[in-house]
Amino acid sequence: MIQGRKALAAAMVAALAAGAVEAKTLRWAFQGDAQGLDPYVLNETFTLGFLGNVYEGLIRRNPDLEIEPALAERWEALEPTRWRFHLRKGVQFHNGNDFNADDVVFSADRVRAAGSDLKTRIGSDVKVVKVDDYTVDFISPAPNPILHSEWGTWFIMDREWTEAHNAVRPASVTAGTENYANFHTNGTGPFMVVERETDVRTVLKPNPDWWDRPKHNLTEVVMTPISSDATRVAALLSGQVDMAYPVPVQDIGRVQTNDGTSVLMGPELRTIFLGFDQGRDELLESDVRGGNPFKDKRVRAALYHAIDVEAIRSKVMRDLATPSALMISPALFARAGEFERHAYDPEAARQLLADAGFPDGFEIGMDCPNNRYVNDERICIAVSAMLAKVGIRVKLLAQPKALFFKKVLGPAYQTSFYLLGWTPGSFDSWNVLYNLVHCQEADGAGKFNLGNYCNPAVDALTAKVLVETDATARDAMIAEAYRVVHDDFSYIPLHQQGLAWGKSDRVDLRQRPDNQFMLYYVNIR
Repeated sequence: MIQGRKALAAAMVAALAAGAVEAKTLRWAFQGDAQGLDPYVLNETFTLGFLGNVYEGLIRRNPDLEIEPALAERWEALEPTRWRFHLRKGVQFHNGNDFNADDVVFSADRVRAAGSDLKTRIGSDVKVVKVDDYTVDFISPAPNPILHSEWGTWFIMDREWTEAHNAVRPASVTAGTENYANFHTNGTGPFMVVERETDVRTVLKPNPDWWDRPKHNLTEVVMTPISSDATRVAALLSGQVDMAYPVPVQDIGRVQTNDGTSVLMGPELRTIFLGFDQGRDELLESDVRGGNPFKDKRVRAALYHAIDVEAIRSKVMRDLATPSALMISPALFARAGEFERHAYDPEAARQLLADAGFPDGFEIGMDCPNNRYVNDERICIAVSAMLAKVGIRVKLLAQPKALFFKKVLGPAYQTSFYLLGWTPGSFDSWNVLYNLVHCQEADGAGKFNLGNYCNPAVDALTAKVLVETDATARDAMIAEAYRVVHDDFSYIPLHQQGLAWGKSDRVDLRQRPDNQFMLYYVNIR
């Protein structure tokens, strides 16, 4: 990093002396911080999006989410089970080390190692073989039409740098482990981290030796986490920051009418949903002893029927949400229109609880982040009030995302009822079925199935979806799997939240529907 900083300083001094560069600092605020700098530390959109400005993958997604070449300049399927990636030559990491095939093979092993939160980026049965210094083969046991679809957030690390700093084992938020790479970076991307004070501020500077042509005019970026909605909006309105997100739905009008600021709004692919512990014989956080009410489909159905999703949309989200029947955005599945939400019906909910042996309801703990999704805590408060009307007494624990994720994603999944959001990294249904619905397995399947819902029939369909190359047949399998999940009341999908990014009118940027903020598209007038 020192070598890169010296080169950057020299280039900037020379340009300023020539009168060619005007310093352009972007001051940017988000509701939380990246949960570490190790690119495999947490499978969370903001952390991965932030690190996507520093690290790069073999492929990347453009603002329209289309796949385009990055560290691999091209690829080809030599046979149905062998993909060959031709790597870009002349690329250097920020410390000056050359990028080559050894780094790709190393990163493939590391991302699947114990502690990584991104194991599903590459199947455990995929062989990664170095052909030469700039060619790598990926060999799978069966055809995989979406092999590289999730690689936009599988970032390549420098093998030499990682080994030299004893950071071969990934850091993990959920396991509470740390390493050198969690506090320092060495990517190939367009920006370098030059200062880092966790939960206070992070400073980035452009990489003067980036292999691609910059599309931005930034000379510095200062990212400040501001968890308070009111403080974050006030900082934007007063000009203390140039960009802030999310803008709370109740403040969108203020930002729009304020002189010099505006709000970029658009649909997001993330689905916000509720999940229950269906695995334990007795819940961790309930007054029900000797049993688990969520193992009973009638109880799960009762909670679903008790929640008025339209009230959440209109009153909590102020129309910045689209109620969902599925665990995936309808924009990502062609047959989504075939599904409808189960009806809001509190009378049916009370009858189902009585039929299941809980005429007076029961008490349950609920976990919710309070700085991760749009109005996350308010949604949980609203859900708690709705459930109370049918006899479900909720003890809500809302806490910052660092504590929330450590609790619910830890090795033991310490939650009984929770709110979570999910954007499939591949923008494909297999990702949802494998990560959220699949039975929990040691190879990473069901990694984010926190409630341990388990249906072998759905798992069998998921395996077929992965290798099916005929689009019509594949969609039929996906629809069948979603039908089972829907009829099982395995989850309660709520909505796809909308995006609301506040910005100074001097700032031009691109808003992606996966809510990743790419600095190399930012220009300040």
